[in-house]
Amino acid sequence: MISSSAFQPDPAGPVVIIGAGPSGLMAAERLSGAGLEVAIHERMPSPARKFLMAGRGGLNLTHSEPVDRFPARYGEAASGVMDWLSRFGPQDLRDWADGLGADTFVGSSGRVFPRAMKASPLLRAWLQRLQDQGVTLHTGSRWVGFEDGAPLFEQTGERRRIPARAVVVATGGTSWPRLGSDGQGRAVLAELGVPGPDFRPANVGVQLDWSAEFVAAHAGQPLKAVALTIGRRRVRGEAMVTRYGLEGGAVYALGPELREALARKSDGDGVARLYVDLRPSETAEALAARLAKAPSSLSQANRLRRAARLRPVELALLRQAPPLPSGADDRALAERLKGVPLAITGLQGLERAISSAGGIDLAVLTPGLMVADHPGLFVAGELLDWEAPTGGYLLQAVMASGVVAADGLLDWIAGAAPVREAE
Repeated sequence: MISSSAFQPDPAGPVVIIGAGPSGLMAAERLSGAGLEVAIHERMPSPARKFLMAGRGGLNLTHSEPVDRFPARYGEAASGVMDWLSRFGPQDLRDWADGLGADTFVGSSGRVFPRAMKASPLLRAWLQRLQDQGVTLHTGSRWVGFEDGAPLFEQTGERRRIPARAVVVATGGTSWPRLGSDGQGRAVLAELGVPGPDFRPANVGVQLDWSAEFVAAHAGQPLKAVALTIGRRRVRGEAMVTRYGLEGGAVYALGPELREALARKSDGDGVARLYVDLRPSETAEALAARLAKAPSSLSQANRLRRAARLRPVELALLRQAPPLPSGADDRALAERLKGVPLAITGLQGLERAISSAGGIDLAVLTPGLMVADHPGLFVAGELLDWEAPTGGYLLQAVMASGVVAADGLLDWIAGAAPVREAE
């Protein structure tokens, strides 16, 4: 990697976009639509591989819930991300997709999908639009830094400087690295002194201390309509039992809290614990009353099966927690149903994560996502330090950031956006 000089804008060059994921493609569409010459450089042999992979199970574009609920999905970065969504919100994304022939619809969960339920038709139409607007796409072109003020790319063993009018870095995070997001963009920007925390797995499964018997009997089975709690955060939803622990939407939503708990071993006994409420719609009092009515001649397992209507996987889950004291009464058993404590041993790694946290610190960027100390250098997408759960919130913010970077670039070229000093 070379970073011998900072970026120096060349008014005669094209706008260079580094990364052909959704944020980079969205920036390219916006900029080329405004009449600028745009060249995209993508290190993989074809564009948007992660986008295509995400669409295999149904491309979740955004969510239909009221926008005023979105801030809760973006955690500490909510203020910045909501600024992006004010420029390109859920309805804007649906209108854009409909304009490409995707014809979106709202599913039963409130999530928004294209009717084709996959990414490939949308991507084909999108790439055709970019081609029609004059955008050039260079695949197999890996960014390795700057040389004499210009972006430097390596392609088929040769290196080439590309003088650029402006640069948008949209190389992604480090989740699913085999699809192209390998952290290269952050490494190059770090060489320029652009700060940000290391990438960490987000939207990833949690590792739990299962017994071999539990794994053999129940891996692959769902826990339906449960609530998961860690610290002060509680999330209702579903989770899937895996050989290593749990995964699924309810787990992913707790990602920041899981990482924090593992970092500080929050229970004070050297163990971080996740609590599973098997009956979130019922109170402990109601469960205890039902247990008390079950015949005392039944075994505890049969009393739970009859009174609390526990499924076999739920009964087995209870046995993965430390045993209750001998002679525990029905109220204690009901309380256990409301919070089964499970020891957390870790999280799956970035190679198994749907997305990543960490990246370029938003505080060193202008509102238009330009690096404040490097005029003409913009950053977009998952390379930025923010995160969101699955459900449409990820792709919505990724694409909105591409719009914001493009608009910020246009304002910068027009001289309408003064450069502020980084704090």
